[in-house]
Amino acid sequence: MEQMLLDTGWWIPCYGLVGAILTIPWMTRLVRRTGPRPAAYLNILMTTIAFIHGTALFQAVWNHEPYRIVFNWLTVAGLDLDLTFELSSVSVGAMESVTILSLLAQVFALGYMEKDWALARFFALVGFFEGAMSAVAISDSLLVSYGLLELLTLSTYLLVGFWYAQPLVVKAARDAFLTKRAGDILLFAGVIALSSLVGSLDFNDLYEWCEHPNISPLTATLIGLALIAGPIGKCAQFPLHLWLDEAMEGPNPASILRNSVVVTGGAYILIKVHPILYLSPIVTNTLMVIGTVTAIGASLVAIAQIDIKRTISYSTSAYLGLVFIAVGAKWISFAFFLLFAHAVAKALLFMSVGCVILTTNTQDVNEFGGLAKSMPATTTAFIVGALAMTGVFPLGGFWAFQEGFEALRIDYPWAIWTILLVNGLTTFNLARVFGLVFLGKTQPKTRRAPEVPWPLALPMVILTVLTLLTPAVMSQLALLPDLDDISVLQFSSISLSSVLGFVVGGLLYFRTDRTPVKLSVPWLQELLTYDFYVEKFYDNTVVWVVYQLSQLTAWIDRYIVDGLVNLIGFATIFGSESLKYGASGQVQSYVLTITVGIGLLGLTVAWLFLSL
Repeated sequence: MEQMLLDTGWWIPCYGLVGAILTIPWMTRLVRRTGPRPAAYLNILMTTIAFIHGTALFQAVWNHEPYRIVFNWLTVAGLDLDLTFELSSVSVGAMESVTILSLLAQVFALGYMEKDWALARFFALVGFFEGAMSAVAISDSLLVSYGLLELLTLSTYLLVGFWYAQPLVVKAARDAFLTKRAGDILLFAGVIALSSLVGSLDFNDLYEWCEHPNISPLTATLIGLALIAGPIGKCAQFPLHLWLDEAMEGPNPASILRNSVVVTGGAYILIKVHPILYLSPIVTNTLMVIGTVTAIGASLVAIAQIDIKRTISYSTSAYLGLVFIAVGAKWISFAFFLLFAHAVAKALLFMSVGCVILTTNTQDVNEFGGLAKSMPATTTAFIVGALAMTGVFPLGGFWAFQEGFEALRIDYPWAIWTILLVNGLTTFNLARVFGLVFLGKTQPKTRRAPEVPWPLALPMVILTVLTLLTPAVMSQLALLPDLDDISVLQFSSISLSSVLGFVVGGLLYFRTDRTPVKLSVPWLQELLTYDFYVEKFYDNTVVWVVYQLSQLTAWIDRYIVDGLVNLIGFATIFGSESLKYGASGQVQSYVLTITVGIGLLGLTVAWLFLSL
């Protein structure tokens, strides 16, 4: 039985793809009589099967050596390309986390989008999404991982642009796709370089090659920078971070997965290739600089946003920035802890935010207020998600920060201050959102807001319980340190940063006065509101250059290329029209002309031959 589970472990990502395929009759409206809900039921069923299969597989691989599944794809000229998957407690656990969150998000979507005419198309895309994310978790080949990341890019484009009748949605989908492509192209260059240097793209072969790479420092730096470019785009890190903010135009159930596990997929690949990155100190320093800039910058920008989804999504970039710092500092355990704790808490936050948006039909935090009385389950979910994402003992966020504190306090003390600052700013931001949305007086759009129905409340409550039980589960898996190993300095520093953020946020926003809180320096307020004017900078630099080049190429195409072609066409017409007047219609004159021409050609060839 155990061997069968191992041999069929690669089936688990296929369940989501099978669900997407089964949805096609409803997605293409070949089946109309039943409505689109059977398509949702089929996808939920396939994800449930994947969850059951994954649970059994996790029990089979726990405390066992990794089991590799290899499918030979191409062997030519010393290049060996295999489709390789690894089943270990880490990879299967990551895949199971993706499956659980996908299952809860799909049940949530069934209630959230029950009146959407394209419900079947949405579930088909989610099934495709789930299959790619699950396969990333067990992939043991850089080639396979790159292909799966491309599928995630395509899925992001389709889900962000789900409501394609809205111009803003189309722009958001296009920007998300192009931004990710910028990083993917550089990542592909790194994949090609490694394939030529190593001859294999399996991670085990790459790790062996890293022990004796025999390449110049410049080559190692260029390959490392290319490899981190893809995760920078996938994880919405500076300077490729704007897409995640715009991606909030898509349906909220897709945002649940995008902010919890999709961005985690890019960071997961970054962790898998970390031995290659460590060949160059420039690459590790770049990781830490990008992570620090993104973590602090995104945390500051988040507190100036009034769109409730955007203020939460910016914290996603901030926490993934901390993951980049962890990888750059060579502390992979901290990166794994943070990814897991953030994914669960962020999914719960977006579920509660989705319930608020669905009930009130608005995303402006200034139009909310007093929802704690009428939406107790949603309020509880938001509180638990906020506490689990910040450094509140004993939830997941605390243990993640504690691991980072222990890992970085000696070699990178400045990184500790970055973690504490991000934790404090995130706590302040979540306190701000909680005060504006759930406390205070009711507003016109929240006066009659009821609690959400059970298809929305059930997955939210289940995820709330799972979030509270996360430390217990991690303790059973022997992933948490003993309480005796936690120093007073660690506990007090993490807790103090959380308390300070909560107190400042509470003093400013836990009040009945709805007067907007503004900074005393207007230009600083605008600087944070508009994300440090990064988008305007791109418009005035990259976009302007591309526009000017497109104008130049359009002029060349119209007046030079088209002009040359039109000149040839005009000359052909003019010549043919001129020749028709010299046609006599007498065959003997045509034969004479041909004979004379051939004779002159023969004399010319003979003269050239004799002259040589």
